[in-house]
Amino acid sequence: MKKIILILAVAVACSASISAQGRKDLRINEVMVQNTNNVIDDYGEHRAWVELFNSAFSPLEISSVYITNDKSNPKKYPVPLGDHRTEMGTRQHLIFYADSMPTRGTFHMSFALIPGQDNWIGIFDADGQTLIDEVTIPASLPANASYARIEDGGDNWEIRDGSTPDLYVTPMGANQIVDENQRVKVFAERDASGGALTVMAMCIVFSALLILCICFYIIGRINRKLAQRRKLMAHGSEIREVPRAERPDADSGEVIAAIAMALNEHLDAHDRESTILTINKVRRAYSPWSSKIYGLRETPRH
Repeated sequence: MKKIILILAVAVACSASISAQGRKDLRINEVMVQNTNNVIDDYGEHRAWVELFNSAFSPLEISSVYITNDKSNPKKYPVPLGDHRTEMGTRQHLIFYADSMPTRGTFHMSFALIPGQDNWIGIFDADGQTLIDEVTIPASLPANASYARIEDGGDNWEIRDGSTPDLYVTPMGANQIVDENQRVKVFAERDASGGALTVMAMCIVFSALLILCICFYIIGRINRKLAQRRKLMAHGSEIREVPRAERPDADSGEVIAAIAMALNEHLDAHDRESTILTINKVRRAYSPWSSKIYGLRETPRH
């Protein structure tokens, strides 16, 4: 009983450690303090909002973490349990509204952001003590502008007012839109005809085939050694006691085929023996439609 309790305690501790480590990837990604014509909530109203981002390449459950704007009160808004929407997918964004109306649902927090002054926002882990992420939004943030990371989950922040394509406000979207792969672009510039790519692809294919051939050769040699060992053991000898030149060779394909055919003839020769008779009982399911009484006709009456 003590061992079971100990194992359960270790499992709980490990799961808690893994969960805490996973939540380290949770980031405050973008914040809007004064929202008059930007995104609307599920009640059709413009509210201040905080965008969270899962910077991990795996799903992340954020229920039971705390979001707060008061360092002295880290447990100001606990993200509720039981809502499947709090499981963030890989590299997913999620918006919480700072409207002081937590009764409106999971994504409506119990505090509001005040325009015209510095607003501090922090995320604490389920223990209410471990700070996961924090940011201070400057008081100079204009209306309908956001304070966002230049890259999702990155270290550098900037004010986004939509004045240029690079400064668009992006709620529930990537802060930096990447429309091309730089490595692919460089490769296309250096190999416009595609010859190097073709050669590289062929080298990869033939290398894989060569590796497979080597693997099959090694497996064949191992099987041959094992067959020799089994043959000698069947005669009561050890492979170390027999000189290499006198060791029996492995069975060839022709020998194996002959043995297989002999076994088939032996196992399937039952009815061909003249002294054994096999009787198989034939079972037929009864059906009233095949009964003889339905085949009789009544004598017509005049």
